[in-house]
Amino acid sequence: MRGAVIHAPGDIRFEELDDPKIVHHTDAIIRTVVTCVCGSDLWPYRGAEPVDEPHPMGHEYVGIVEEVGADVTHVKPGQFVIGSFATSDNTCANCRAGYQSSCVHREFMSTCQADYVRIPNAQGTLVATDEHPAEEFLPSLLTLSDVMGTGWYAAQAAEVKPGSTAVVVGDGAVGLCGVIAAKEMGAERIIAMSRHESRQRLAREFGATDIVAERGEEGVARIKDLTGGVGAESVLECVGTPEAMRQALHSTRPGGNVGFVGVPHGVEIDGQELFFSHVGLRGGPAPVRGLLPDLIQRVLDGRINPGKVFDLTLPLDQVAEGYRAMDERRAIKALLKP
Repeated sequence: MRGAVIHAPGDIRFEELDDPKIVHHTDAIIRTVVTCVCGSDLWPYRGAEPVDEPHPMGHEYVGIVEEVGADVTHVKPGQFVIGSFATSDNTCANCRAGYQSSCVHREFMSTCQADYVRIPNAQGTLVATDEHPAEEFLPSLLTLSDVMGTGWYAAQAAEVKPGSTAVVVGDGAVGLCGVIAAKEMGAERIIAMSRHESRQRLAREFGATDIVAERGEEGVARIKDLTGGVGAESVLECVGTPEAMRQALHSTRPGGNVGFVGVPHGVEIDGQELFFSHVGLRGGPAPVRGLLPDLIQRVLDGRINPGKVFDLTLPLDQVAEGYRAMDERRAIKALLKP
């Protein structure tokens, strides 16, 4: 088969790779229908994470089941499936508590920008649709594998409630999906922090009521102006940088909550400051598997259309251009078709 391999920062190649095979009885093999480049893929691409040796890339996927291991009975060959970027058995204590992304048997997917993918823990990870969905739904269903599920979890962790005010820090795909989530959860006011006109437009289409273009302390001051001087009840941090976390914490009112889902890079939190702020802080890898049944139904019912975050579509063999476009902010998110 063929797939994307990173050799060094800025060096993505599309190469011949070994076909995946069933390794454990709990595995499945899927044929990729669509996949994509994630904002978190840009960390190693930009050199913010080490690339010690060449390795495959990609953790978002939907596809058709080709083969299953002996212990996999929940899905069968020929079915269209969606799975999380973090695999899970969906039966351990952490999974039963709703944190499948902390499953005791968790494996993070990392080979999905390819024609075929081996899915560990397939029994607990994959969710099949009743029938093969129409092509128009594929982009939105693909977002459920990570960015829409992650945006939803950010809103959950921030405890967005009906009638509340939510602030979204970050205008990438996760942040934009966080706007969708906040709206679905009933937020009356949704403030998207964005400096890019195309992303501002999409944020408004998804439900943002206000746009704040300022960053840093100026951005915090603007949020305070919009919220009677106290800050918002719920803030979604969807970036992972020290600046974004600081902006999120300072934009939250006492008694409010920050849901942080941006993979932290260099983020340090002052315990004294957090203690006296009365701000709640929760985050981590999104437990996407537990969210999939509900989000799949919302997509198929036409209630949400997160697939609009894909503003660039490429053949899979042009995956390197997808990385370049996202790195240069020419694209929010690149969809790849095998």
